[in-house]
Amino acid sequence: MTTLLLTLLLTLAQALSPGVRPLPPPLVVTRWWDPPPTPYAAGHRGVDLAAPVGAELRAVGPGRVHHAGPVAGRGVLSLTLPGGLRTTYEPVRPLVAEGEEVTTGQVVAVLTEGTHCTTPCLHWGLLSGTTYLNPLTVLPHQAPRLLPLTPEDG
Repeated sequence: MTTLLLTLLLTLAQALSPGVRPLPPPLVVTRWWDPPPTPYAAGHRGVDLAAPVGAELRAVGPGRVHHAGPVAGRGVLSLTLPGGLRTTYEPVRPLVAEGEEVTTGQVVAVLTEGTHCTTPCLHWGLLSGTTYLNPLTVLPHQAPRLLPLTPEDG
């Protein structure tokens, strides 16, 4: 039941505001989302995206800045999106302040050095309440393209 509810919430959020990429293409995932089996177990509660230090990070949707500042010694930015979803970016130097409204695609932070990855990366997360979700699900999906059949395809 919880999974169904979260799926419906994500679908509604996507319908209201198609997301944009937090970094320019191509997105290179260096570590995939790997949710823990229980809330307190080990897991990877987001995705790591390769990017150089100094890369500009964009808001994946419209919303309001929930937090902009240090958490456990590293810069963190979290944005509340429509429908109550919250997306997080770290390690960053936020360019926006708590409570500020942001627009889809707005540059909201700059990637800084961090220890989460062996090479510079953005750790990008998505939450619904206290439940972590796969952040890649908020990105727009390209429509499938059907290629014409050729005589060889028979």
